[in-house]
Amino acid sequence: MFDQYALHDRLLKALEPLNISEPTDVQAQAIPAAINGQDLIVSSETGSGKTAAFLLPTLHKLLQQDAPKSGTRALILTPTRELCKQVVKHCKQLAAFTHLEVNAITGGHDFKYQRAIFRKNPEILVATPGRLKEHIERGSTDFSDLEVLILDEADRMLDMGFMDEVMEIAASCNPDRQTLLFSATIGSNQYIGDNLLKEPQTIALAAPRQANAKITQKIVLTDDEKHKNKLLQKILETHEHDKSIIFVNTKTQTNKLAGWLRYMKLDVGVLHGDMDQDARNNEMNRLRRGRVKILVATDVAARGLDVKGIDLVINYDLARSSEDFIHRTGRTGRAGEKGLAISLITSRDWDTMVRFERELELRFEKLNIPGLEAKFKGPKKTKASGKKAGTKKRESSAKKDDKPKVKVRKRDTKNIGKRRKPSAEKEQAQKSAAEKWGDGFSPAPLKKK
Repeated sequence: MFDQYALHDRLLKALEPLNISEPTDVQAQAIPAAINGQDLIVSSETGSGKTAAFLLPTLHKLLQQDAPKSGTRALILTPTRELCKQVVKHCKQLAAFTHLEVNAITGGHDFKYQRAIFRKNPEILVATPGRLKEHIERGSTDFSDLEVLILDEADRMLDMGFMDEVMEIAASCNPDRQTLLFSATIGSNQYIGDNLLKEPQTIALAAPRQANAKITQKIVLTDDEKHKNKLLQKILETHEHDKSIIFVNTKTQTNKLAGWLRYMKLDVGVLHGDMDQDARNNEMNRLRRGRVKILVATDVAARGLDVKGIDLVINYDLARSSEDFIHRTGRTGRAGEKGLAISLITSRDWDTMVRFERELELRFEKLNIPGLEAKFKGPKKTKASGKKAGTKKRESSAKKDDKPKVKVRKRDTKNIGKRRKPSAEKEQAQKSAAEKWGDGFSPAPLKKK
């Protein structure tokens, strides 16, 4: 129960309508440590309740002591707008019975409007690093009163190239703040921990790059795009699902695949990085309200997308890294529920798939779809090679070497069968004998004793 952590009464009241009664493992370990003011590095699998694990102790701290004349007291950095929006929504739910204000600062909105937000000094700001850095450079911000800095999905921010922005933002904050770092994977968190945190406590509930065990991972072998489309259509028809996400690797592919699915009479939504914020919000609302059951998306939807009822994830294109694969498949199987992830594998994806199995300590199940079997059956098996084959070769060579080799020269063979020309000394002796005894003389051979 959450009352064991002595959380503020208004926070406990907010948990009731959310049907949150018992803390998850990450909440049980992170909340008391954060309440005590400890800097934290926390890694836990997707859907394990990390957001509440840093929001509850932060809100509790702000409620313990009012500071009406201070600036922003808590800053939460997220890598994407979608995750930012999700954190803001959850924060407002937990702070529903408090006076605390929370606002978002992300790209896609007017600068003047966001400057007005800064002037109101909301207690909590949730922001993406790129846009917040622009406001810092324009002098819009003042984080001298900041009490808590939270980095959500820190490893993803590093992967997206936000290291300089994160370091610059942290440098503009109150140096006496508390810093909390949360992520689904350990990744490069240690670098940030060494540079921004003070004697942090590490809470690792997920091994580095470990997949969620509650998600069933399957693969379907495929040959080309035309074959992929037929398999995709069959999977959507034969696997019952409330909502599903189909991941592709490029923005162009999202529109192309979504167009084909619409041609096949399916209601489909699209989400990628080139869309403005209003269009993104519209697509997400359509999915949440059930107006569409299928969302075709790039990795922009892999983090922070928390939609109830997503029970199927399809990797139309295999993710480029094991971290992205974790977060893609982590859109299903959330909060302890079971999920299903199916990846379409071509011959070019085979080595990457094998690497994911090794790095994520998982085993893919092969899914066969009758009538749509691929010509590609996996890499061809080759004859024994390596150490054993090499040993046999050396052994056979050694047997041949047992017989002494005789070097045969060409000069020794070219006169075989021909009469040899006598030497000069022998020729002179024969000439002297002929002069003495006559031309017909031939000395008799010596008898052996």
